Amino acid sequence: MDWTEVKINIPTRWVDGASAIAQMVVPYGIYIEDYSDLVTEAPKIAHIDLIDEELLQKDREHAVIHIYISPEENPAEAVSFLHERLQSEGIPHEIDTESVQEEAWATAWKKYYHPIKLGQHLVICPSWEEVDCAPDEVKITLDPGMAFGTGTHHTTQLCLEQLEENIKPGCSILDMGCGSGILSIGGILLGAANATAVDIDPVAVRTCQENAAVNGVHADRYRALSGDLVRDKKLREEIGSGYDIITANIVADIIIALAPTFDGFLKDDGVLITSGIIAERHQDVVEALAKEGFYPVETVERKGWVAITLKKAGKE
Repeated sequence: MDWTEVKINIPTRWVDGASAIAQMVVPYGIYIEDYSDLVTEAPKIAHIDLIDEELLQKDREHAVIHIYISPEENPAEAVSFLHERLQSEGIPHEIDTESVQEEAWATAWKKYYHPIKLGQHLVICPSWEEVDCAPDEVKITLDPGMAFGTGTHHTTQLCLEQLEENIKPGCSILDMGCGSGILSIGGILLGAANATAVDIDPVAVRTCQENAAVNGVHADRYRALSGDLVRDKKLREEIGSGYDIITANIVADIIIALAPTFDGFLKDDGVLITSGIIAERHQDVVEALAKEGFYPVETVERKGWVAITLKKAGKE
């Protein structure tokens, strides 16, 4: 059976918006070719000085988003939807399609996911890859799937790096908006005693539990809960209080909506790590959290995304 590969070509500065639209079309993932920061980032990741000439010839002004659509899902309708949504958002684009055999694409996407080293000790590795970790490195086995968070997005990377800096042996973590569970699972592998992961999406909660099992995290140290933290008082009671660290890698508006809840979950000397914030909304988040008694102790920006680590005012 032949599937349809859809390739969306856009200027690199529109990647985030276009990929969000593309994700609406398929539930099983997309992959993105973006070579805009090849020269600056490749040496940091691979620790090399020379980059293959073929890679250097890649277009660094444009990115390509790839998605695959089965015949039953009406590829023509999907392309029409993509075009209309991209056009309505003012995103310049070109869409190309071609037919591919199911056997050809079923594993082809895997070549775009490789081990990623983050911070000082973290290595994110898909299950089909092998990686030699140094004695002081921690491997998180994580495959791309239906829940957000594989370590490739700047927001996840920033949050993981901030988490690593604040982890203490035996601490407890609350991951609000957990997605794949990468933060809470990573936290346990880095030394936390236990973690609670919460997401409004039941699929994300199930994914967290599966990923925790893959990484050898036992159920007595890890729980995943589903519900709306803003509206569900019973859920907030079930989560409990006294956490050493809260991670909230969501978006600015949700962080602002959740701002009144953080204090009730966190120890007086605890740490709140927020991410998923576009640079333009940075101050909005800081001001909302300041009203709830939090002040920033570290702010990191990368590629237009911001992570803010905060503590309760008057506490060290």
